[in-house]
Amino acid sequence: MKKTNFRWVVLAMIFITYTINFADRSNIGVALPFIKDEFQMTNMEAGGIASMFFLGYAISQIPAGFVLSKIGVRGTVSLSIIGFSVCTFLMGTAKTASFLNWCRLGLGLCEGPTPVGLTSTINNWFPAKEKATAVGVYIASTMFAPIIIPPLCVWIATTYGWRYIFYIFAIPGLFMSVVWYLVIRTRPSECKHVNEAEVAYINQQDTAASAAKSDFKSFGLLDKIIRIKNVKKLTSNLSVFKSWNIWGNCLSYFMMVSVLYGIMTWIPSYLVTAKHYSFERMGFLAAAPWIGGLIGSIVGGWISDKMLAKRRKPTMLFTALATCVMMVIMINLPNSSFAMGLALFMTGFLLNVGWPAFTAYPMGVADKNTYPVAIAVVNSGGNLGGAFSPLVAGYLLDVFSSYDLVFGFFGIAAVIGFLLILSIDEPMDNIPTDVGGAEAKG
Repeated sequence: MKKTNFRWVVLAMIFITYTINFADRSNIGVALPFIKDEFQMTNMEAGGIASMFFLGYAISQIPAGFVLSKIGVRGTVSLSIIGFSVCTFLMGTAKTASFLNWCRLGLGLCEGPTPVGLTSTINNWFPAKEKATAVGVYIASTMFAPIIIPPLCVWIATTYGWRYIFYIFAIPGLFMSVVWYLVIRTRPSECKHVNEAEVAYINQQDTAASAAKSDFKSFGLLDKIIRIKNVKKLTSNLSVFKSWNIWGNCLSYFMMVSVLYGIMTWIPSYLVTAKHYSFERMGFLAAAPWIGGLIGSIVGGWISDKMLAKRRKPTMLFTALATCVMMVIMINLPNSSFAMGLALFMTGFLLNVGWPAFTAYPMGVADKNTYPVAIAVVNSGGNLGGAFSPLVAGYLLDVFSSYDLVFGFFGIAAVIGFLLILSIDEPMDNIPTDVGGAEAKG
């Protein structure tokens, strides 16, 4: 029987859903200069508006993981989409900075279940050999949104006013919540569009892993550096919370999220206030990191799956180190639009080569039942970096008026992330016991 390939339709739905999710959180970067001017805010207060989202986002992740592990993704994700679309609309009605903060907190609380649900869907719908590739496409949506967001937001704000950014952006989510509920199911076996051949293909990883043990290809020194081991699967939620591999991944993700969302929040203001670009010109240059990120996330997922045989840490380590180098380059960048565009493109590309691996990594440590909680822990702790970073960057700008210090802060975060990644094990289901040494406890 020829298998259906409905999992790729599911992946397309995931891409669209997370594009909308990410658009509703990232539009604040372009709106921020207008909001600061209207409400007479300091940089730290403006950074606080961005940070409130990530506080709510982090709080909701672990509860969402438990809910999703019990009742599945269909209704939970649909309700999440409705919630964050309503909060997006309400931001346009804000009359005070305080109300904006509460809306951003609500936006984070409502968006939190969505990525947990989407990555859990990938974990359920794709075989092990396709997971990082699928995650790469999922992550690419977070880069696609900011490519189109800055120019679109600038046009809306300069034509109709900044409030209409939020009114207009609320509409796609309300539509998508209905589509998701009608189309998506938690597991392939529950979907009428999937035949038995595709279900068998998706569930083949355990058999394939056993067969692959005799075909293991050592990467020599690289395997020693990344501490490759047969890692015992986390089969209970308690074991997830006791796992250094999960917490190490979480803390390194915290550092890298600090960089990513720090850039997302402050690059538009940097281009306008420090480089004195017009809003229209800023809208196009601010898209450069995300064009690079879109390419980097897809390439990084493919490299992790195909070239590195499901090894996740190499691309994670590369992205942390390369990001640090790019922050040094940003500090020493000549005053040239071409150089600025190229540097922002490369920053986005290098930052995102390893991004899919942070999400794919827990898939090799946890089983399908504990993965929602495992990824919730990683997302929850990791995205606190999104709350932490804009505030610190805003404080540095208020006190020192220097974007060089902001880029330096991002570079330090990347170095710490690199060291934390080194400390965790590389889980490999398809290696013989004697290659990685003694079995790790996860």
